[in-house]
Amino acid sequence: MFGRKNVKILLNMALGAAALALSGCPITGGGSDTVGGTVTGLIGSGLVLQLNGGDSLSFSSSATFVFGTKLDNGAAYSVTVMTQPSNPTQTCTVRNGSGAINSASVSNVIVSCTQTGQFAYVANRVSNSISGFAIDQANGQLVPLSGSPFASSGTTPTALTVDPNKQFLYVANSGSNNVSVYSIDAATGALTPVGLPIAAGSGPGAVTVDPTDHYLYVANLTSNDVSAFAISSGNLTPIVDSPFAAGAEPASLAIDPNDNFLYVTNFNDNTVSVFLIDLASGTLSPISGSPFGTGAGPVSIAIDPTDAFAFVANNSAQTIASYALNATTGALTPSGSPLSAGTNAEAVAVDPTGSYVFAANAQGANQVATFIITPASGALTVSSTTAAGSLPIAATIDPSGQFLYAVNFNSNDVSAYTLSATGALTPVAGSPFAVGGQPHAIAID
Repeated sequence: MFGRKNVKILLNMALGAAALALSGCPITGGGSDTVGGTVTGLIGSGLVLQLNGGDSLSFSSSATFVFGTKLDNGAAYSVTVMTQPSNPTQTCTVRNGSGAINSASVSNVIVSCTQTGQFAYVANRVSNSISGFAIDQANGQLVPLSGSPFASSGTTPTALTVDPNKQFLYVANSGSNNVSVYSIDAATGALTPVGLPIAAGSGPGAVTVDPTDHYLYVANLTSNDVSAFAISSGNLTPIVDSPFAAGAEPASLAIDPNDNFLYVTNFNDNTVSVFLIDLASGTLSPISGSPFGTGAGPVSIAIDPTDAFAFVANNSAQTIASYALNATTGALTPSGSPLSAGTNAEAVAVDPTGSYVFAANAQGANQVATFIITPASGALTVSSTTAAGSLPIAATIDPSGQFLYAVNFNSNDVSAYTLSATGALTPVAGSPFAVGGQPHAIAID
């Protein structure tokens, strides 16, 4: 049932050793520029990366890396996975892995390693608690963890996220205006507070970590801004010039998979603010054309894994909107007219293959709707609907794409589904699973 027991316990020790070893790789070649980046989420063994089909690096844990080969200006580079990790089996995906040297070394290659989720965590606003579950990897059932629910170290936990290396849970507390950090026990999933909560803006209601695990961003609904923090072993340090101004009532966040842009839906402005992320410092700068218009009440945004499209749930307008995403500039361009959601859609999620959008509370109240993504345009077509609990307010898909979980705000439970290759959802045996009062968000380890 638990495929990764005890693996992450060794991660901190291995991480330092791997980083040290890789920094000492011999430099070869007659050029002047190198290619490197970050590996995140690695818990298996045997990962091997290659540069241009030759120079190779082996990994036993997440780490930053630099290939030994130096390249000339203008030379092409391509980073690929030569061998995927095993024990446990994982799938590692390369981002920003190809291009041409442009008068500088490349340091933004991202290698993200994933597998079926092991633990799930739910933020319960009224209960001031976090429900924790082990995910049965065979069938998607949720099994309460020993010690769950865990007491929140802040007031009114509203949003939460797990870091890419699956070591820490970050929780935005909208009542106490701060962010709590918890370490995740690798074997049991138990949560332990890390220090005291750190101050955010007013009414923090969304939180996300960038794909390199270097920065954390928090949308503050009441103060109309985004707080930014640098991450070091789970500890948070405010970034210079944070918070950064957003629109009225920033409600949700998403970072593109290439880690270049932060997208913020502004519920009361009917816009999406787009920021360029400075990868060296984590600071945010509005891109040209930002903010971009949406329907009324944009409450959730999701970006497809190909970095080609963005999807927005417009709660007040009762629509789901599709946008073409310019991966170079971050700009959004509407892809046709918004599709009717039939009711007040609460959240959107995209499956790992980029084939489907799932919308909570869409095409009818108290259900989850499946939409097929048209590859050429991003346009959506309704495929099917499946019953959920009362007011499904959030939805997430486990990294392997096998299971979907919807948080039901009014019925205080989580609906669990298996996800087929056609996008159809089938309720998991025993679903829904009880949680605390007014659950508002879910994150998967």
